[in-house]
Amino acid sequence: MVEVFRTNVDHIHQAGMLVSCIHQTFDGYVANFDLDDCDKILRVKSLTGYVDARQIIRLLNGLGFYAEILVETNAHNQHTQTN
Repeated sequence: MVEVFRTNVDHIHQAGMLVSCIHQTFDGYVANFDLDDCDKILRVKSLTGYVDARQIIRLLNGLGFYAEILVETNAHNQHTQTN
């Protein structure tokens, strides 16, 4: 399973530190950032099934960062269905 988050992470060194923290804290999670995206995307994949989004958000909040689950909009879904 993959969970996608909107964050306020601005710098590559912050992203690297957070990815390391996620990997150390959660066995079987693979995380990466897309800082070029306007939402500063964090993707977390679980190799064993479930991603505990609340724990990811809590971890980032505890380190001074904002994170929320990124929900796809209907406009995006309609656009991808017509193409």
